[in-house]
Amino acid sequence: MKHHTYEVHVDWTGNDGQGTKTYKGYRRDHTITSQGKPQIPGSSDPSFRGDPSRYNPEELLVASLSACHMLWYLHLCSVNKVTVVEYEDAASGVMEEADDGSGRFDRVLLKPKVKISAGDDQAKALALHSEAHHLCFIARSVNFSVEIEPEIVEPPVPQ
Repeated sequence: MKHHTYEVHVDWTGNDGQGTKTYKGYRRDHTITSQGKPQIPGSSDPSFRGDPSRYNPEELLVASLSACHMLWYLHLCSVNKVTVVEYEDAASGVMEEADDGSGRFDRVLLKPKVKISAGDDQAKALALHSEAHHLCFIARSVNFSVEIEPEIVEPPVPQ
């Protein structure tokens, strides 16, 4: 079995001089970096005093699931002779917050809309989403439901 290691550095940048002396006295801003890559500006969700102009961990989790599914799907299409010409996903996640402030994701819904080349097998293109979901590293690592509602679009055959 192969092992892969991923390293990131998270640096809190929200100390306005008093640290966490008071709940409202600090920003939730942070940066996420990995060697040789652009910095990602992070914060908490605005519901938890975060900066809405920065990515929050919940959005990044949904984005990770969406991107992992897409990358597996594109791979599977390429080896199964289905030509994808466009791919977009309107992914969403639902997190429930408990009375004590803890929370957990209840589900994530991926809604990939895929355009394939005219004449390609739409049924196969649709079925490959199930295989991509089975292979997705991120989806296999979470303990909540990840649902896929794919749409396959084929351009009309030229006449």
